[in-house]
Amino acid sequence: MTIYDFTTVPNRLNNHSVKWQEVERDADLLPLWVADMDFLAFPEMEAAIHRYADYGVYGYSYFSDELYDAIIDWEKQEHGYAIAKEDLVLIEGVVPAISVAIQSFTQENDAILINTPVYPPFARSVKLNNRRLVENSLIKNEGRFEIDFEQLEKDIVTNDVKLYVFCSPHNPGGRVWTIEELVKIAELCRKHQVIIISDEIHQDLALFGNKHYSINTVGDFKDFTIVLSSATKTFNVAGTKNSFAIIENPELRAQFKKRQLGNNQHEVPTIGLITTYTAFRQGKPWLIELKTILEANINLLVDYLTQHTKIKVMKPEGTYLVWLDFSAYNLSDEELHYKIKEEAKLILNVGSTFGQEGVGHARINVATPQKVLQEACERLAKVFSK
Repeated sequence: MTIYDFTTVPNRLNNHSVKWQEVERDADLLPLWVADMDFLAFPEMEAAIHRYADYGVYGYSYFSDELYDAIIDWEKQEHGYAIAKEDLVLIEGVVPAISVAIQSFTQENDAILINTPVYPPFARSVKLNNRRLVENSLIKNEGRFEIDFEQLEKDIVTNDVKLYVFCSPHNPGGRVWTIEELVKIAELCRKHQVIIISDEIHQDLALFGNKHYSINTVGDFKDFTIVLSSATKTFNVAGTKNSFAIIENPELRAQFKKRQLGNNQHEVPTIGLITTYTAFRQGKPWLIELKTILEANINLLVDYLTQHTKIKVMKPEGTYLVWLDFSAYNLSDEELHYKIKEEAKLILNVGSTFGQEGVGHARINVATPQKVLQEACERLAKVFSK
C-alpha cells in the first residue's frame, strides 16, 4: 500500500520546465531524459515552500546550525559517514563545485581524468577550464560497467594526472561501486598523488539491495578526497539549487573556499536551504517508497525491452537513469536518434554526449509514473521490434 502519490502525471507544460520544453512545440513527444522526476513533491516539502512563499520577504539568508545538523545527521545515519560542521562547504550545485575544485587544485594544461561514458558536464568542465582531459574507458562485464585498474594506473602515470573526477554511483551506468573497487581507486590515487573529486549526488538512490559507500568511509583517504553531494536529485528539488562539499583536509578546504569566494559562488538561494533541510529531516518515508517505485519501473523496462526488442538494457544498481544499447540495429548515431525522436517520439539523452563509448546508446529516465514508462516501452518496441 502506497502512502504517497506516484501515479499522478504532473502537467509541466508552460512552466519553464527544461525537460518538457520541446513538448510545448510538439505535443506528440514524450520526454524521458534530463535527470529530474515527474513525481509530485511529498506534502511536507510542498508545505515548507508554501511557508516561505507566505512569509513575504525574500532577502539574504545565512546557513543555520539546524541545516548543518540535518546534513551531518543524514550522512551519519544513511551512509555511516561521521563529519563535523567545519568539514562542510555549501555551494549552489555539484557541477559548480566540480569547476571550483578544478580551479582550486590544478593549473591550466594539467591533466584531469574521468571514466567514460559519464555525465557530460565532467568533460565540459575540464575543457572549459583549459585543462587536459584524460578519458579512461569503463569496460562492460556481465551487463555492468567495471574499471580496468591496470589501464587506469597507466592513464594516471602516462598523463601525470593531477585530479580524478569520479562518479559514485555512476551516471549513466547505475553502478554502485563496491568497497573493494573504491579502495583500489583511492590507493592508486594516493600512490600517484592524485586528488579525488567524488560526485556522490545519487548516493541515496542505491537499489535492489545494493549499498552506497562514500569513498571516505572505506579507508583513511580524507587528505586527498573531496566528496560532493546534495538532496536535489534524491528529492526532486534540483531547481531550488543547493549542494555541499565535504572537505576534511583543512588546507584543501581553504583553497576551495578561496576560489569559491573569488568566483562569488559562496551564496545559496534561501529556497535551496529550506528544501535541503526539509528533505533530510522529513523525506525518509517518501524516499523509501520512491525506491520501490523505481525498482518496479526498472524491472518493467528491462523485461519489456528484452522481450520485444533487441535493445540491451544495462540494469542499474542505483539511480533512476538507465543505459540502453542499440548496437544490434547497426544504425549510425544520426539514424538511431532520428528514429528515437521522430519515429518513437521520445526524447532520450544521446549516448555520445557521455563519451565516445556512448555512440549507439541512449539514456532513459524512469522516474515517472508507470503508465508513462509503459507508453515509452511500447513506442520503443514499435520502432525497434525484434
